[in-house]
Amino acid sequence: MSKNVYVGNLSFQTTADDLREVFGKFGVVTAAQVVSDRETGRSRGFGFVEMADGGEQAIASLNGTEFQGRELTVNEARPRAERPRSNGERSRGNYGDRPERKFARRF
Repeated sequence: MSKNVYVGNLSFQTTADDLREVFGKFGVVTAAQVVSDRETGRSRGFGFVEMADGGEQAIASLNGTEFQGRELTVNEARPRAERPRSNGERSRGNYGDRPERKFARRF
């Protein structure tokens, strides 16, 4: 059974290939990803590894170990929480309950 593993406290230089190499010692890695910031492209310091087998052993063996100068946090990934869609609109502050202020003119 496939297991999705969360890997936290990564060095900002860690790549998906680095994760594949480390987790590959425990089983078959089907996917590896280091999450990066949308605006800057810089690593956010965590990632995910999907393993076909050996996930439990990887979690038990790697959690709390040092990798590239950082102590890893490794555990089973939780499903992403549903967040309400904004439909591309930005928050309008407190004007939502006072429509007359929405178009108020300033003199």
